[in-house]
Amino acid sequence: MHMKKSSRQHQTKATIFSAVFIGLGQLYNKQYLKGLIYIILAQLFFWNYYPIAYKGIVGFITLGDVPTKVINGKVVQGDHSIFLLINGLITLVVILLYLGLYFMNINDARKNGALRDEGKCAPKFTDSIQTMKFRKLPYLLLLPAAFFVLFVTVIPLLFNVLIAFTNYSAPGHIPDRALVDWIGFSVFYDLFAQESWRSTFFGISVWNLIWATVSTSTVFLSGLLLAMMVNHPKIRLKKFWRTIFILPWAVPQFISILVFRVLLNGSFGPINDLVMKLGFSPVPWLSDPTMAKVSILIVNLWFSTPFLMALMSGILTTMPRDIYEAAEVDGASKLQNFFKITLPLVLLATAPIFIMQFAFNFNNFNLIYLLTDGKPNNPDFYYAGSTDILISWIFKMTLNQSQFNMASAVSVIMFIFIAIFSLWNYRRMKSNQEEDLV
Repeated sequence: MHMKKSSRQHQTKATIFSAVFIGLGQLYNKQYLKGLIYIILAQLFFWNYYPIAYKGIVGFITLGDVPTKVINGKVVQGDHSIFLLINGLITLVVILLYLGLYFMNINDARKNGALRDEGKCAPKFTDSIQTMKFRKLPYLLLLPAAFFVLFVTVIPLLFNVLIAFTNYSAPGHIPDRALVDWIGFSVFYDLFAQESWRSTFFGISVWNLIWATVSTSTVFLSGLLLAMMVNHPKIRLKKFWRTIFILPWAVPQFISILVFRVLLNGSFGPINDLVMKLGFSPVPWLSDPTMAKVSILIVNLWFSTPFLMALMSGILTTMPRDIYEAAEVDGASKLQNFFKITLPLVLLATAPIFIMQFAFNFNNFNLIYLLTDGKPNNPDFYYAGSTDILISWIFKMTLNQSQFNMASAVSVIMFIFIAIFSLWNYRRMKSNQEEDLV
């Protein structure tokens, strides 16, 4: 027992020294240069950043104490709660990075202490550099990208989530003329407890799910059927037809949507003009709630089908012909071949694309905003129209109504739903399961 304890004395002491003071464990392990570098970096960071960190944490907790005021005709600048929230969030991230350095220093001292317990010498500074160069080079190369993702993606996402737990909204809590406060889950409670918010949220959510499901399914099936038609042995000039059908996807979507908005206009649109010349009454393509939703689905077919057709064409050309020959020998019909062979094999190959397409359509802001702008208006909805989906509703709540906390709460719920749906389906995919078995 005594031997076991004494055999780990260097490891234990080095770990404790590094835990008490950054770099001290390295000095104990006779890694003097590395220890000095750790000490200098830690002390410079701590004493220079400590006042900033203290103010950042206090501002993050309080979100300010004094609002901007006008005294004797002069503007006296006060605290800006949102700036304090952002600064506090960045401070917390920097503190976590500092803690990462702290635990890295402890782990380094522990490992080198264990080497000393085994009768070996702790590696010199040049040896550590060589080890880092060859063994940890991939991690070093990923560091710039990791920092970029951290400050460009992760911090904005965290900021968006935190806004949902504040009262940051018009008219009474817009900085810097007023302060913002933490209110916990009150925004989520209001979203489901208040009738106006609840009916709007569930009404838009139902249409959003219908839109994402129907648009994804129709585009998938139309792309598959179009690819089967073009690849049929009796069809000639296959390259010509593929080029014609891919053209809608080549035109910028922004321009195409605006063109369709003019074509489907109820007052001066060319389509309604042609309908009236044929002796029929004009169709309310974008002014009737039901027809507006149908129009959105039709226009989405125009944009998305070419991409799926190109994808399906590549998959169909790689399918083994012997399966179809065996099915033909067994007397299977064309319809049975489609549902029993073609469709399952295509779904197996395109399941990840299908899930990504659903997630994209669930958040397809451009089509909704540019084609209908969420209209026609719905008097039962709060800040939303009949064709608005959740993402366009969030846009209106933020830019038009300044309901930032409610918009943030809805975006958090959207993120949770899409994440759960995508992860659940990815885990259930046969292609993913087969890949894990390889």
